[in-house]
Amino acid sequence: MNRPEYQSVGKSVRKKDAMQQLLGKPLYTEDIVRDALVVKLLRSPHANAIVETIDTSKAKKVAGVVDVFTWEDVPNERFSNAGQTYPETSPYDRLIIDRHVRFVGDVVAIVAAENEAAANKALERIKVTYDVLEPVLDFRTAKDNPVLVHPEDNWRMLCDLGGDNTRNLVGTTADEGGDIEAVLADCDVVLERTYHTKAYNQAMMETFRTYTELDRYGRLHVISSTQVVFHVRRILSNALGIPKGRIRVEKPRIGGGFGAKQTAVCEVYPAFVTMKTGRAAMCVYTREESQTCGSPRHEMEITVRLGANNDGRIRALGVTTLSNSGAYGEHGWATVGLTGHKSIPLYTGSLEAFKFTANVVYTNMQPSGAYRGFGATQGQFAVETTVNELAEKLGRDPVELREQNMVREGMEMPAYFGEIANACALDRCLKHCADMFDWKAKYPVRDMGNGKVRAAGVGMSMQGSGISGIDVGSVTIKLNDDGTYMLIIGAADMGTGCDTILAQMVAEHMDCSVDDVSVFGADTDASPYDSGSYASSTTYVTGMAVQKACTQLKERLCAIAAEALECDANELSFEDGRVVREATGEEMSLVDVATKSQVSNCLAPEATAMHSSPVSPPPFMVGMAEIELDRETGVVEVLNYASVVDCGIPINPALARIQAEGGIVQGIGHTLMEDVTRTPKGRIRESNLFTYRLPTRLDTGHIHVEFENSYEPTGPFGAKSIGEIVINTPAPAITQAIYRATGVWHRELPILPEHIVLAKPEE
Repeated sequence: MNRPEYQSVGKSVRKKDAMQQLLGKPLYTEDIVRDALVVKLLRSPHANAIVETIDTSKAKKVAGVVDVFTWEDVPNERFSNAGQTYPETSPYDRLIIDRHVRFVGDVVAIVAAENEAAANKALERIKVTYDVLEPVLDFRTAKDNPVLVHPEDNWRMLCDLGGDNTRNLVGTTADEGGDIEAVLADCDVVLERTYHTKAYNQAMMETFRTYTELDRYGRLHVISSTQVVFHVRRILSNALGIPKGRIRVEKPRIGGGFGAKQTAVCEVYPAFVTMKTGRAAMCVYTREESQTCGSPRHEMEITVRLGANNDGRIRALGVTTLSNSGAYGEHGWATVGLTGHKSIPLYTGSLEAFKFTANVVYTNMQPSGAYRGFGATQGQFAVETTVNELAEKLGRDPVELREQNMVREGMEMPAYFGEIANACALDRCLKHCADMFDWKAKYPVRDMGNGKVRAAGVGMSMQGSGISGIDVGSVTIKLNDDGTYMLIIGAADMGTGCDTILAQMVAEHMDCSVDDVSVFGADTDASPYDSGSYASSTTYVTGMAVQKACTQLKERLCAIAAEALECDANELSFEDGRVVREATGEEMSLVDVATKSQVSNCLAPEATAMHSSPVSPPPFMVGMAEIELDRETGVVEVLNYASVVDCGIPINPALARIQAEGGIVQGIGHTLMEDVTRTPKGRIRESNLFTYRLPTRLDTGHIHVEFENSYEPTGPFGAKSIGEIVINTPAPAITQAIYRATGVWHRELPILPEHIVLAKPEE
């Protein structure tokens, strides 16, 4: 199918903020705010306890301390910190400060001081006595445990999703098609395997931070490193008990989010201080706080049941997931659904039956939240590893086995809400990746001498493009006086380049240069409502809003020009960045149209459009890893990682490639080194970047990313998403390569050298 040649779309345009970053200009929250009170938080040393007494008198006497707040000072109205569209699927289970502390790190008191030294000194002088309770630290025993994480009476959910605080349940979900038990009973091979993934931390460079003040009208003004300005406004309204119209939230440049900043982790604390003192306040989390009190990936245990015939046809897939939400329920129900709905449909081509069930439970651990991949990462590790084990049992090449069973373009996906794969190049991705990687040569295990072997593995992935039928994207486009444009958005650029990508779309529609499009956002006072930057939504959902707004703006500009040309607007058309009257050859430049709009005119030269999609077309990806493993030390070195991605039509190939490379690096880290362990009392040991080991460029080998284009008819210029899918394939690919090198399947991540050395092959 021939695709049109675009002037701006499909080009690797330089990011809008590239030069400002390179030149070290003030871009981030701390760069642009004024002097403010320093907000520090006293945190619980216990996983489950009741504050019996708290003495803040000595802390308040420290020079420079303005005030200290405890559970007695805050509203008793529960809220959710989850940055989700209302009504949230997450329970309202938080207070700003709760007398009942539920994990090591839960907030006990808020200190507001003139400087950091005074705040830290005050923290040391607060005296607290606790009634220490038995905690629930094993998420496998949390459901219906006699110890309740949330025994309070005012716990509530806005949606009936199976949540029940009297059973430690955040929520449940289930889906099925066909009779899985009957199909499994008829299969030649049935595998049942259980996998465990941990609570990986996003570890973004910029920790959580928020500045708050009262503006000249007495409204709460919030500047925060957040992905979801409109959701933060609602969260603060609920927590503080003030109308949303009295709150303004804006975000500057974000120093990394990866989903962590879809949760309002720290915003409420400086906001509360500002409302109580009338003064500007700033809360900056330390690295330790970000690691131990942030919003990491949900720890999960996933059981896969797979049934197949000896000829390799996969006939049945069952996924059962148990998710650990920690002490609070942010994103718990929403995340767990992806473990099944984004893994089972990959094998739509052959499935006769599927079943997916999941429970999300409370424990007295650090609360989890959103992280790139959002549940699909865990589910695809489990399913793809089981498929690789099936290939080994049948003596089949895992690439050929996938070719036999995979979803293909035009297929209905019953396990993906019945959506049709209208744009699916997964088959081409698999072939392209195998050729690029030289799979036939690298798949056989090769002995390199000195106890070292080389091996390879493969994994497939799918994700989504926005949350179908729920979230929305909106933009406003204005014509400036000089004939250029201003694009106002509510989505948040987290380094992904969405400012640039959306500007490219405007430039393509309006026949102008990308440099002629300025981008502003996100700011709840000025931006049109947008659900925010999460769920791989911006390019696909907000991009369609751009398309609608550009169409409306062209019509509006023709209507303004019609008054000047004294003709009917139907006689005019927008061509090559100007308004043309074809019948007479008359035309008006955009500068002239802008001038006319300011004189005797009732039509604003701007358009606002909103878009929500009833479907969420999945991008697809294939990844292949080559490793070298030292059998004596268990050390694994990733030599090569090849991937091919189908994200529809890439709007900016360079930015898409960078997204893929970054996600692959994170996936390698999850698989081989990033570990979370806890003491018997529930304290996280890996509280800094010395103990929580992240991959460097030296740990990731040669990464090669290419694309196979499909054309998504419901997306802007045929585009789908790319932001999340790219993290999902390293875990199954590297796990299979380790099996090929050692004969051992590892079903818990990360796979550390000591695990490899101590593991023994299964009987």
